[in-house]
Amino acid sequence: MINIDELKFDEKGLIPAVVVDAVSKQVLTLAYMNRESLKISMEKELTCFWSRSRNELWLKGETSGNYQHIVSITADCDNDALVVTVEPDGPACHLNTKSCFNNKVFESDKRKDFSYEQLFDLIKGRKTDKKEGSYTTYLFEKGIDKILKKVGEESTEVIIAAKAEDKKETIYEIADLTYHVMVLMIEAGISLEDIYKELASRHVIDKKIKQEKMT
Repeated sequence: MINIDELKFDEKGLIPAVVVDAVSKQVLTLAYMNRESLKISMEKELTCFWSRSRNELWLKGETSGNYQHIVSITADCDNDALVVTVEPDGPACHLNTKSCFNNKVFESDKRKDFSYEQLFDLIKGRKTDKKEGSYTTYLFEKGIDKILKKVGEESTEVIIAAKAEDKKETIYEIADLTYHVMVLMIEAGISLEDIYKELASRHVIDKKIKQEKMT
C-alpha cells in the first residue's frame, strides 16, 4: 500500500474521490478530499470530504444518517485520483437517489448496461407492480412452493449440463438458476447485500474436510 505523502493533491490541496458501491459497483458520487479529510476517512472508515462550496470538512451522513462505510481506497496510476469503495447506509445524492449519476447523456444501441442489481430491481418490480403476461409475476402469484420447485428443476438442469461437459448449455442453465434464485430471494425478503455480507464474512472459503472411514 502507498503512503498518503505519495498522493498528488492539486494546487488547492484537493484530490478527486470517485465513490463506488461495493456490492453493485455503481458509481455513487464524485467528491473531493484533502489530506485532513482523507485521514479522517481512514481513521473512522467513513467517507469524509472537503466541501468546496462551504469550504469546510464534510462527514457524509453526519446529518442525514446516510453514512458510507469504507471498504477500500485505491489511487490511480498517477496517484492523483481516488476510488473509494463503500457500503452505503442510504442514498448518496442530496436528491435522495442512490447515485448522483442519473442523467443519461448517451446509450449505445449495441451494448446495454447490465448489473445483478438492475436485474434484481427489475424482478422485484414484477412483484410489487404486477405485469400481465409476465412469467416473473406468475411465479410470485403462485407463491413459494412454485418458486422452490423451479429452483430445484433449474439446479438439476445445471447438474445435467455440467456432467455432459457442455459449457454453453451449463452457462445457459446457470443463468436460469440465477434468475430463479433471485425470485426466491425477493420472495423470502433477502437482498443482494445480505448475500454479499455473508460471503464477505467468510474469511476462509476452502476447508480441509476429514472424511470418516466407512466401517
